[in-house]
Amino acid sequence: MTTVVLVRHGLTRMTGPVLAGWTPGLHLDERGTAQAEAVAERLRPVPFAAVVSSPLDRCLDTAGAVLAGRGLELDVDDRLGECRYGDWTGRPIKELVKDPLWKVVQNHPSAVVFPGPEGEALRDTQVRAVAAVRDWNHRLGPDATWMACSHGDVIKAVVADAMGLHLDQFQRIVIDPCSVTVIRYTELRPFVVRLNDTGGGVADLVPPKRRSRRKASSDATPGGGAGAGSV
Repeated sequence: MTTVVLVRHGLTRMTGPVLAGWTPGLHLDERGTAQAEAVAERLRPVPFAAVVSSPLDRCLDTAGAVLAGRGLELDVDDRLGECRYGDWTGRPIKELVKDPLWKVVQNHPSAVVFPGPEGEALRDTQVRAVAAVRDWNHRLGPDATWMACSHGDVIKAVVADAMGLHLDQFQRIVIDPCSVTVIRYTELRPFVVRLNDTGGGVADLVPPKRRSRRKASSDATPGGGAGAGSV
């Protein structure tokens, strides 16, 4: 099974009040830098086979913190980039909530195409992001644990796919800045083993020694099982 650790970028001056989208030159602020350093320290025990990032600066900053001291090259994949919000990019959220499209974004996101010549359909964002994850899984192999640094809506879309949810349900998922979300992909189905995790240990993400590895089960345990850390 291949394990992908999805990390959202840290805070920027625009995160929250403004829809940043593909705004260029938007780096982490002091809060975001502290968040990135903290998540990098949390993930230090995990031997990533690769660290892959959205091309946007706030993700590159976050992924760079995780890469420090690992001896890995940063891989950049445009398919992990933020949804292209078109004419909504750079506008305050308090203005966007008054736009009729806002209700569609909330209730029927699979129908949304953001306005303007560069606007993207949310369904297309999901397709490209899931394709990126699947491609990297195949490239790195079934024993790999790797990290993808991306954006809130993108990670939500990948999680919705992994959970078998229609895109119209993805607004029920919350992905906070510098949170950790983990999906394990088996032969039959993906398992979402962490969601929006902002604290705690990561010992369960460290692959076992090769001699003790056993074939990953694609079965879901009725009742939830004893947890990933059990033997």
